[in-house]
Amino acid sequence: MKKIVIVVGTRPEVIKMAPIYRELARSSSLTPILLSTGQHREMLAQAFAAFDLKPDYDLELMQPGQSLPELTARVITAVSAFLAEHRPAALLVQGDTSTVFSAAIAAAYAQVPIGHIEAGLRTYNMQHPFPEEMNRRLVSPLCRWSFVPTQLSRDNLLSERIDPDTIHVTGNSVIDALLWMRSQIESQPVNPSAIANQLEIPTAFAERFLFNPSARWLLVTGHRRESFGNGFRSICQAINQLTAKYPDLGIIYPVHLNPNVRQPVNQFLANNDQIALIPPAGYQHFIWLTSRCHFLLSDSGGVQEEAPSLGKPVLVMRNTTERPEGVTAGTCRLVGTDPQVILREASLLLDDPTEYQKRSSLANPYGDGKTAARVRAILERDLQS
Repeated sequence: MKKIVIVVGTRPEVIKMAPIYRELARSSSLTPILLSTGQHREMLAQAFAAFDLKPDYDLELMQPGQSLPELTARVITAVSAFLAEHRPAALLVQGDTSTVFSAAIAAAYAQVPIGHIEAGLRTYNMQHPFPEEMNRRLVSPLCRWSFVPTQLSRDNLLSERIDPDTIHVTGNSVIDALLWMRSQIESQPVNPSAIANQLEIPTAFAERFLFNPSARWLLVTGHRRESFGNGFRSICQAINQLTAKYPDLGIIYPVHLNPNVRQPVNQFLANNDQIALIPPAGYQHFIWLTSRCHFLLSDSGGVQEEAPSLGKPVLVMRNTTERPEGVTAGTCRLVGTDPQVILREASLLLDDPTEYQKRSSLANPYGDGKTAARVRAILERDLQS
């Protein structure tokens, strides 16, 4: 059995690697090893629990107030030592975090073949998003396998002179994860009151919005580094303006743990009774919320990929996106952080039922839920003795 190290460091990596791990565990020739760097400690544990997984090894590298250089150095050093001890046949990374970049550097130094899940995403602006655009562009030339979600991602890599034989269009594994989680939710009895309690949604808000089938409420997420400071203040201004314009509209906002997010959000939104600020939601609960909200305001890449499968439009609070397929399809629309633009585009979806129906019924361009099976088949073929 050939060992395949699957490296994760953040919540989105766990979500998108869980289907890959489960699929490789069914292989007769490959055995997966789940390695956590611990880049995001609390949210990692939450994501592992959602998929009933736990890492085979945990490097526990997170430190309070860690800087990007410090984290990068620790991951390179620790993953290098791990690879020297375990000598795997390949290492898989996903996405564009500092864990991805650092683990890929370690594997390149160790001459361990690298597979990149969700390769080929590009904005071609190193500052948006930062440092993610830098991370994914530096990783691509190092990879033996680039598992890209769409043809556009393949074209991006081809334009950078990446060997076409190493590029494989597989779809995005987040759709595998989403469909699996939706089946888990649908197979179990749902108690909205219990979920509201677990999510720490205030009772008055839950009764007014969550338990009222005729009420409309939006789901908001935000965490991007490039929005720290003025960007988040503008986002909060837009949310307050929305609730003022629509007194019957609710907002549920699971607030990221980063202090640069929590401080402005709590300062500007905490005293609005149309807004429920809650701790980060586990993946199962987040999918449940997504399936029930009217639409989403988000700067998350994963949300841009997931929401269309649940029939939910997304207003993307970023100026650029490495996922233009959703914008082209019409499931997502870039609105940046300008309060006037956010208010205008949200009002369009709230006031025009025809526009809402059109954008909520479009097909998801990011996959069919079979990404993990395709990745497994390619690795088994290429790693034959």
